[in-house]
This record gives sequence, structure tokens and C-alpha cells, in this order.
Amino acid sequence: MAVIEVILGDITKIDTDAIVNAANSSLMGGGGVDGAIHSAAGARLLEECIQIAKDRYPEIPCPTGDAVITGAGKLPARHVIHTVGPVWYGGGKGEPLLLASCYRKSLLLAEENSLGSVAFPNISTGIFGYPKEKAASVAIDTVRETLPQTPGIKRVIFVCFDEENYSLYCAGLPV
Repeated sequence: MAVIEVILGDITKIDTDAIVNAANSSLMGGGGVDGAIHSAAGARLLEECIQIAKDRYPEIPCPTGDAVITGAGKLPARHVIHTVGPVWYGGGKGEPLLLASCYRKSLLLAEENSLGSVAFPNISTGIFGYPKEKAASVAIDTVRETLPQTPGIKRVIFVCFDEENYSLYCAGLPV
């Protein structure tokens, strides 16, 4: 069974098989964690994202809840899994299911690519406005539910950028 950890830190500094990027639907970088990852990774990451967007999503942006994988450019991680989290509209537009899909599809993609360790940011809790407590609950529950389907994943890290998320994840994952 995989070890689940919570740390307070910068996901761009994490040395794992993959870090997950809370991407926007264009996959071209943006603000928050997405911008930080693209900035730290360098131009190669953007080139790969442009190619994926052309190949997989020529007429529409990457759908919310979906995930794709690239190399990691200059990051210490070896891959970046880009997932598009939902914007919070009050919870009545399928936001919990879409957020759960982000975590599930990211883990399944990691398993498909024989990756043993994955680090997640707090998807959708920044500019997308998802309430942090609700997002933490969805993230923890979905990862726990998905790990039995991904036996190759030995380590999952929730990398929290702020104290509030860190406290919520620690409370949700008692030792």
C-alpha cells in the first residue's frame, strides 16, 4: 500500500516521478501553481503542452477533470501530469465529481506510465475558488479510493503551499 504524506512547500522543488500541475484548459501555463511550474520547467514543457493541445484537443480546450502527461523540463521531478480542475460555482455544477476526476485520472495516468511517486498541489483552491476544506476532503477520499487500482504507486505527497491547506490535509490524514 502506498504511503500518503503531507508537506508544506513548493511543488516545483519536489523530487518525485511526477508532480501534478493544476493546469488551465489551454495547457499553456497561467497563474498560481500552473505558472510556477511552467516558469521553473522552462521552454521544453510549453513546447510539449503545445504539441499535446494540437494532437489531442485541436478544436476544444483540455476538458475539466482530464489529465495528460509530459516530461518535466528543468524540474527535479521526471514528469508533469497536467489536470484541469473545476471552477467553483457553489457545488451544484458537478464540481466535486470533476475534482475527483482530476485526482483519479492523474493517479491512473501515473500507473499507466509506471511511475511510483506522485506529488499533488491543492487543485482548484486558488483562483478557481474551490473551498479549501471541501477540496481537501475530495482529494484525500479520491486518492484513498484510487490507490488500490494503482499498485505501482508507492508514494503520494500532498504539497500544500499555505498553512490553511496544510492543516486541513493533516487533519484529514491522521497518523
